[in-house]
Amino acid sequence: MEHSEQNQTSENGTLKAEDVLKDFQVSFFAMSRLPSFPWTFVQKDLQSNKSSEFISEILKQTCLHPLCRKFPPSVRFRRLFLLELIKLQEAADCDPLDELYDALGEVIGAEETSESYKSYLLPGGGAVSLLENVALISEGTTGLVTWEAALYLAEWALDHQQHFIGRTVLELGSGVGLTGITVCHCCSPNRFVFSDCHSTVLQKLRDNVRLNGLSDRTTPEVDVVQLDWTTATEEQLRQIGADTVIAADVVYDPDVAVSLVKLLSTILKCSSPEILICSTIRNPETYSGFKLQLEKAGISHQVMTDAVRQVFPYNRLSAIELIRLYR
Repeated sequence: MEHSEQNQTSENGTLKAEDVLKDFQVSFFAMSRLPSFPWTFVQKDLQSNKSSEFISEILKQTCLHPLCRKFPPSVRFRRLFLLELIKLQEAADCDPLDELYDALGEVIGAEETSESYKSYLLPGGGAVSLLENVALISEGTTGLVTWEAALYLAEWALDHQQHFIGRTVLELGSGVGLTGITVCHCCSPNRFVFSDCHSTVLQKLRDNVRLNGLSDRTTPEVDVVQLDWTTATEEQLRQIGADTVIAADVVYDPDVAVSLVKLLSTILKCSSPEILICSTIRNPETYSGFKLQLEKAGISHQVMTDAVRQVFPYNRLSAIELIRLYR
């Protein structure tokens, strides 16, 4: 389940205003589904106080926040969000809030684009801000948006930083970069290598890495490389020298799974890194086929069942599994 009213209760079971404001902020910048926002709390506050003060506070944490000026969510999303606030305000017969209508005026005439920013707020402050495609599938690839397994793996990394501290980390199928950038900012790797094979994804990945202040001259040292799973050589993998290998949402097609297992076999032939693969199980047959391919290649797996803190908003009803691979 995404961040919602169910997650923001105090010990006596009542919602707290500061938690709801945080919930709005986290969900707004990640462009979560609007029905998942805690609208009921706002409705009750408006009805009991007959004041738009709480809506003003919501605006300060969302549309009027400096992060929104720098990395704004999509025009359509902001418009629908503001219209929902206006609907609640008008239904409660509260005095109009000038800044609410001013914010709507800014987006009414704005041009829609195929890309927008999503920002994922980090527990220690700051955020991972990514330029993503609005469409789930674009230019023949699914790599231009953040998927649920990447968010789960990032949460797992935040709770298990010992798997990354001081290490060289290789990420396979990095996509737009959410998991890797989170690891770089919060888990103190020595070096992090982002990789993908699709040229458009690689360009977006490079842009997002720079957007978040990372490069080959920063700490950690960061590289973005093209890695074709079907042609990667032992020499190429030895040069990377990964201590930890991670991947999220890369098991979505039987043919891709075959290529992935071939690459993992080559990696394990070169050295003995820790390998962590996180998957949203959309097609159980495809996922079972991947595990069968691993078995045929002599690669064992262990399901990681550790609980993780809920940091990012996404659909937690999805079946997500994290496995550790070894020989």
